[in-house]
Amino acid sequence: MTREEELKKEGWEKRFTIDEPRLSDMVEQYKELGFEVLLEPVDTSSEECTTCITAFHDRYKTIYTRRLNNSDLPQ
Repeated sequence: MTREEELKKEGWEKRFTIDEPRLSDMVEQYKELGFEVLLEPVDTSSEECTTCITAFHDRYKTIYTRRLNNSDLPQ
């Protein structure tokens, strides 16, 4: 089972792969919308275009989200 398949089984939804400064912006936006956010290293085998990602692999992260449980929401 791939890491992506494991995450999907745990309820995570793959959103997209991006680098800074938009990475931090999108993480904050998803959190404000009530999502739990997970950043994973890029799996180049699951990406269509990998030229930039391969050249700068440490800059890019894949964003996964899942809804927080009501009990996890801030009061």
